[in-house]
Amino acid sequence: MNKQKLLVKALAGSKNLRFTEAVALAKAFGYRLSRTRGSHHIFVHPRVKELINLQEVGGKAKPYQVRQLLDIVERYNLTLETGDEP
Repeated sequence: MNKQKLLVKALAGSKNLRFTEAVALAKAFGYRLSRTRGSHHIFVHPRVKELINLQEVGGKAKPYQVRQLLDIVERYNLTLETGDEP
């Protein structure tokens, strides 16, 4: 799925987003995986001091964590990076 479609899917409802899609969306906004501890995948962004924590539960991302990602994207005016499709 391309980056724009992932964003539309996340904005439509964060309850149906797969964990792999949430990770791809975070990376599309410039986040990179910093570390993993247990089920916690911590992502960092060079321009944002706030960390993103994503967890997988039954193949899906936790809805509140997807909402946190979208809130940070809006607060910092992050844009989708151009390039190859995920």
